Amino acid sequence: MTRNYNELIRLPTFEERFEYLRLAGRVGEETFGCDRYFNQAFYKSPEWRHLRNQAIVRDNGCDLAHKDRPIFGRIIVHHIIPITMEDIEFGRDCILDLNNVVCTSHNTSNAIHFGDASLLVQDYVERRKGDTCPWMNQY
Repeated sequence: MTRNYNELIRLPTFEERFEYLRLAGRVGEETFGCDRYFNQAFYKSPEWRHLRNQAIVRDNGCDLAHKDRPIFGRIIVHHIIPITMEDIEFGRDCILDLNNVVCTSHNTSNAIHFGDASLLVQDYVERRKGDTCPWMNQY
């Protein structure tokens, strides 16, 4: 299965988008492992920074580009199809393909990589007057 941004954004819910991207702990098997220094040079390059900025603008700074999930904090631009050392070494198109990246929060990025949905930020519950008062009647 070839995943990409154009398919991802057709999924209506955040949870569906997460399941589409979830790697279930496979990160490191085919990516960098102990050679992380190799990809860190790439992530400091002007080309990557330009692509990163494009992705943030395109996704409006929202987690998995879902309009109801703004990211309040550091934005991680996540490769939909994980890149490898060889991809960087040979300058393959996938490393700078806007259709291969999406914005995520730190928690969502970890959940994608390690397959743990419990790491995802849950939907916020709107506060009501007296909702923290133990003697108030809850409806």
